[in-house]
Amino acid sequence: MKKFTYFLIFILFFSFISPVFASDSIYVWSDSSMPEAISTSVSVGKKEGNFLNLTCGSAILMEQSTGTILYEHNSHEQLRPASVTKIMTILLIMEALDSGTISLEDKVSCSEEASKMGGSQIWLDTTETLTVNEMLKAICVVSANDASVAMAEHIAGSQELFVERMNKRAKELGMNDTCFKNCHGLDEDGHVTSSFDIALMSRELMVNHPAITNYTTIWMDSLRDRKIRTCKYQQTIKKLWRLYRAKNRFNLHCSI
Repeated sequence: MKKFTYFLIFILFFSFISPVFASDSIYVWSDSSMPEAISTSVSVGKKEGNFLNLTCGSAILMEQSTGTILYEHNSHEQLRPASVTKIMTILLIMEALDSGTISLEDKVSCSEEASKMGGSQIWLDTTETLTVNEMLKAICVVSANDASVAMAEHIAGSQELFVERMNKRAKELGMNDTCFKNCHGLDEDGHVTSSFDIALMSRELMVNHPAITNYTTIWMDSLRDRKIRTCKYQQTIKKLWRLYRAKNRFNLHCSI
């Protein structure tokens, strides 16, 4: 499956630093305080075609503050977005926070559907509740599918209704290559977008909701009470240890 690797690198690059363009050079910040020139054969005016010789199927380079497209390659090709889907999920969460529909302290419960999500997750249980702040952290840092569904249900009542909002917002942003089928990004027929559309929603998120970087820049953090987590981890470790010992006894018995 084709990936958005380079596109994401470009988006992250323009989210946190501001390159300066000259006529025949691109300036980027190195470890020193002064910009360092990187010689290129790319003209500033040229922005279409794979003249960078990228190996990805689709790519785009968009300047965050103005939305100016500096480079694109097959940017409207429809591809499966996987967890990049969560950019729209996060955008709707941030908009709900800004409108006062929800607050960071709201308690969010976990439904049976949310608890059964596969892929990246924080193993939510139907008996527990987390705050919106914790759910948002789980989505941004862990790319948690279960937290995404829980938040979708909390905001819209069901994942299906939330997805309708996702598609409506996509149309408002001019994301004409996009059709969302879920809020988490697990493969589903017809669940597609393009690097161009991802750039549009990423810019909307970064420009109008800069507070999201409080979550996306987290390197390491914790969720839930530490005692509960420790207890769960200890139980898991004990189970793995028992399985390991049982397996070793079986192998020893066979070797004899």
